[in-house]
This record gives sequence, C-alpha cells and structure tokens, in this order.
Amino acid sequence: MCDNSGMKNSLTLYKRHQFPSEIIQYTVRLYHRFNLSHRDIEDLLAERGIVVTHESIRLWCNKFGSAYAKKLRRQHQGYSDTFFLDEVFVKIQGKQRYLWRAINQDGEVIDTFLQARRDGKVAKRFLQRLLRNHGGEPRKIVTDKLRSYNVAHRELIPDTIHDTSQYANNRAELSHQQTRVRERGMRRFKSMIQAQRFLEAYAAVSNLFNLSRHLVSASDYRDLRQGVLRLEKKVTVT
Repeated sequence: MCDNSGMKNSLTLYKRHQFPSEIIQYTVRLYHRFNLSHRDIEDLLAERGIVVTHESIRLWCNKFGSAYAKKLRRQHQGYSDTFFLDEVFVKIQGKQRYLWRAINQDGEVIDTFLQARRDGKVAKRFLQRLLRNHGGEPRKIVTDKLRSYNVAHRELIPDTIHDTSQYANNRAELSHQQTRVRERGMRRFKSMIQAQRFLEAYAAVSNLFNLSRHLVSASDYRDLRQGVLRLEKKVTVT
C-alpha cells in the first residue's frame, strides 16, 4: 500500500489525463518491455474494450517512461564491481551517432549515453557519468582497444584494472542486439533526445526482468517473475 505522500504524487502525475492511471501504467510498461509499436498496443487495448489512439500512447510513453525508469533505478541493488563498456554506431536522421553502453557481468545495463562522437573527450564524459551515477570506482573495466578508453582510464581511474584482451568484451558487444531489434521495430530513432529517453527507460525495464531464466527451475522463475511484477507495479504507481 502507498503512503499518503505517494498517493498525492501519483494523483499529481496523472492529473488532467482522461484515462485511469492503471491503463496508462500498463500501456507504458507494454511498450518498454516488448517489441511493440504504438499501433500494436492500440490494437491490444482495443481487444480489451479500451479505445485510445496510438498518438496518445506515444505521448504517454514520452511523458511517463523516464519517470518510471528513474524510480526503477532507485530501487536497484547495485551493479557489482566490473563494468563492460562498448560503443556502437546509430544512424539518426541520416547522421552517424554513437551509443555508448556499460553493462555488468550479469548483462544488466548500467548506463547508456548517445553522443555524436567517440573520441577521448566523450569517453571521459561517459566514464564521469558512470562514476557519478553509480557511486565510486569499479574494480575493473573491460573495453575494446579504442584509444579513447585509454585516455579516460588514465585520467579518471588509473588504479582500476583495464582489460582490453581479445574476446573479453564480447558480453558488451552482444548487449547491442536487443537495441538493434527495437530500433528496427521503431523504424529507426527519430532524434537523439527521443533515442536517449527511450533507451534509458528500456534499459531499466530490461534490468528488472533480467532473471537468468536459463539458470533456475520453472517454478523458481515463476516466483521471481511474480515478485518482479509486484515491484514494477508498486514503482509505477507511487
């Protein structure tokens, strides 16, 4: 149950919206968890007798996605002491941009950072962002051989182990696959602001459902999933 302050904040958040908060929350969760377009979700809601336009769904996702992601990150228990960093190009409005990503050894996304370049200055900015948002220096970072990482490592965290050996960073490189799937489903990102906003929310929701299904029994997985669903609902309501 939410306390009075939580209920007050929730009422303020959904003030002047025609639809109940439960429908908005469910819609935004669907979009960030599954590879569905706004029109797909419009059809799914219509099957339940809820008539809402895809444009309203788009506006809900833009408005509430970041707020949900912020709350989920506050609930996170920590990302351990090893960061895997990598960058991949993303084409937005015909221009090549770079999506920097940091994950931990469990495949959880620590942070995403969309920038126009991948030089030493941006690498330092990304590493500073990681240190600021996630409390202290990691014991080890794993990257490819891009020289920009060497600059950031040398100037910001020289005492941290820096592993650039072959294949060591496969984990981070593979983590881009799901982003590529969503990018295709969205028919490419429309702007850097829109992409950054979506990717932050998508990462937070993906982390929540990163339950290592292949490592647990079916019954344990169902119990874990129910716990996650309860947490997700609690976070998005308050």
